[in-house]
Amino acid sequence: MKKYRKDFPILKRKINGKRLVYLDSAATSQKPIQVINAIANFYKTFNANIHRSIHTLGEEATKAYEEAREAVASFINAEHKEEVIFVRNTTEALNIAAFGLRNIVKGKLLLTEMEHHSNLLPWQQLAKLKHLELDFISFDKDGYLDEPEEKLKGASVLAITQASNVLGTINPIKKITEKAKEYGTIVVVDGAQSVPHMPVDVQKLGIDMLAFSAHKMLGPTGIGVLYAKKELLEKMEPVMFGSEMIKEVSFTEATWNELPYKFEYGTPHIAGAVGFKAAIDYLQEVGMRNVRKHDERITTYALKRLKNIVSIIGPKKAEDRSGLIAFTMGDIHPHDIATILNEEGIAIRSGHHCAMPLHRKLGIQASARASFYLYTIKEDVDALVEGLKKVREVFER
Repeated sequence: MKKYRKDFPILKRKINGKRLVYLDSAATSQKPIQVINAIANFYKTFNANIHRSIHTLGEEATKAYEEAREAVASFINAEHKEEVIFVRNTTEALNIAAFGLRNIVKGKLLLTEMEHHSNLLPWQQLAKLKHLELDFISFDKDGYLDEPEEKLKGASVLAITQASNVLGTINPIKKITEKAKEYGTIVVVDGAQSVPHMPVDVQKLGIDMLAFSAHKMLGPTGIGVLYAKKELLEKMEPVMFGSEMIKEVSFTEATWNELPYKFEYGTPHIAGAVGFKAAIDYLQEVGMRNVRKHDERITTYALKRLKNIVSIIGPKKAEDRSGLIAFTMGDIHPHDIATILNEEGIAIRSGHHCAMPLHRKLGIQASARASFYLYTIKEDVDALVEGLKKVREVFER
């Protein structure tokens, strides 16, 4: 994948006089020039609001926005483009999923113990609002989910990450979904760490809802997607209200617009949609299977090089995990690790990664995390290893 690095201007930067080694792609990915240019071109040549005006700029902007929706639908193999709802990010998507189901859910909400806060807090709040039970599928010492069948009994919703942002574990969503359907359970998938890194086919997986963000897959910040089956969206209630999400309004009543606009309120991130489509075009040119193969290769290399230096969290096999590795170094605080690495031009993340309950289950307060993408090269991993050796030297003085 080294040939693609030329498309990412930021990788030419130096940090503290050192070559930038960007290993924080799970937080946000860098952007290729093709995406940057697409966004700039929108503002330069056809910036206008959408779905409102019949002038040329408005029509061009509307066309570009809807083409982005079609591109997303094709990318995840949605059956209908109306099943793609544009939102601000994965967090907003999961909130709309939870509270859009507020008049449908009953009994029990089932989650896993490896969820990001964004796929935990909305369900916590919904459970309080509707007086529902919350239950959790645990995971073992190697980061693999326990068998979920017993927990699925009586669950109206299963909210589950496809790939953990801490453990790296890739969960067997298709197998789990098949079992969930036997109990009539709605399956909501957090795809923030999976959609950018591997082929995700919503029809083959059999999932009901999927949430993900553009900024983790080479696109701009401020735009994401909630996918949901059409028949489910028709039953769900809007969560936010106003502007063009209506069909008709009186002083005392309102009826909702057709899909997908029923869930899209106010002026959207139009330039973001244009950039999102450019990112999808770029990824499709690379090929998502190639992206996944690269993830496996670079993660295999990193696991091998790091195993004698740090304590790795999650599965030990690259084929079972996404392109990230969270780790600890004994009593050295992850923030100290990240600070020293930054002096060497190396960007990683440190903290609880918006997964405090997961860290507490592991018996730690925080971890350091290196995460990869299609522009990551072996030399980046080598730099990380050398940087971690310097971290060790600092704390052994």
